[in-house]
Amino acid sequence: MVNQDPLSMAVSGVVVVVLVDFLRAHQGWGWMRLVQGASAFKDTPGLLFTKVMGSGQNGGFSLRPSSSHQGLICLFDTQQHAEMFSQGPHIQAYQDRSRESWLGILHIDSARGEWDRQRWGATTAACLDQPLDEGLPTAALTRASIRPAKSMAFWRHAPAAQDDLMTAPGCDLAVGLGEAPVLRQATFSLWKNTAAMDAYARSGAHMEAIRAAWKHQFFSESMFVRFVPLIEISAT
Repeated sequence: MVNQDPLSMAVSGVVVVVLVDFLRAHQGWGWMRLVQGASAFKDTPGLLFTKVMGSGQNGGFSLRPSSSHQGLICLFDTQQHAEMFSQGPHIQAYQDRSRESWLGILHIDSARGEWDRQRWGATTAACLDQPLDEGLPTAALTRASIRPAKSMAFWRHAPAAQDDLMTAPGCDLAVGLGEAPVLRQATFSLWKNTAAMDAYARSGAHMEAIRAAWKHQFFSESMFVRFVPLIEISAT
């Protein structure tokens, strides 16, 4: 159920992430999803937070937008509502129009920062229908609102960090997402285990980019979330 901390107003729940690569014939339909945004899902039971996001070229982290790749991120109050949504008509419409798709229902392991002034908290037991198994893979979401005056500096660091991510040992999936061109960006990645994710995060170009971001205050708002996937569905 919803868990609100009176100090931080953090919301706990279960997250659904949908990644799609639309067929050419349905790219217009996909574009309309971006135009509609969260309003298309306003009557969905248990839905607490929604982002419909575009992507960079080939689904990467790039200034050049993709005409076919998109992401959908939804926070639900319970696993039951998350699964109902994942099996419902909204998701079926995405899958029917895509050449490739990935869906994950995710337990929030930890979160820091904010997204649209909303904090997320770790998923509570009351949100779940099942206990977590040991040794599951892990996933991460990093998002930020980039200060306009810092955007050029941010994008100088981004390509090297993303190149490293795409080839990082233990990374099974990495996608660049964006709420708006240039200034509101996110990365979602899926890893074999936490050790592989930490090895990437604490080394190389990514560590240099993080240090630069904090030193030069690139972001007006940011959030980092670690997840444990409860259910994964891939379709081609």
